[in-house]
Amino acid sequence: MIFSACSSDDNGSDNNNSDYYFKATLNGRAMTFYNVNFQGSGDDNRFSHITIAGFEDHYPTAQGTVPNSLDFEIWRTGGDIKAGNYSTSTEPEMVSRYAVQTSNGTIVYSTQPFNDIFTVKIESISKNGIKGTFSGKLRNLESGKAIEVTEGSFNLPYEDIINP
Repeated sequence: MIFSACSSDDNGSDNNNSDYYFKATLNGRAMTFYNVNFQGSGDDNRFSHITIAGFEDHYPTAQGTVPNSLDFEIWRTGGDIKAGNYSTSTEPEMVSRYAVQTSNGTIVYSTQPFNDIFTVKIESISKNGIKGTFSGKLRNLESGKAIEVTEGSFNLPYEDIINP
């Protein structure tokens, strides 16, 4: 799994503004994510695709390893993603993933191909940023073991890398 992130900061530095965050509780463990990014695309000032992604630790790490990561995407090809509620049960092109890095490779938990519910509530969205909450269940692609995601929240600027 690869995350790309663009920074609109002229000097390329990460934004450490404490007003911005991406956090959640996974199986009872509260986490704040780093190297977080909100990206979107679409025509005519509409968002037809958004992605929010972040790592459990700063990346790259001193050891050169990739930290575990959490992300979600919403696609509405030709549509418009606005403030509102989005769920994997009604959005066929919505997906969330949690990638756990091990010495034997990456273990992926996902909303696809399972029918577990993952929801995102977007409170506000614009070219200035996005704010909202999320929760749901992610399932290991091989074993079927589930992870509960609760108390998820985000407040991010558009296309700026954030390190809370």
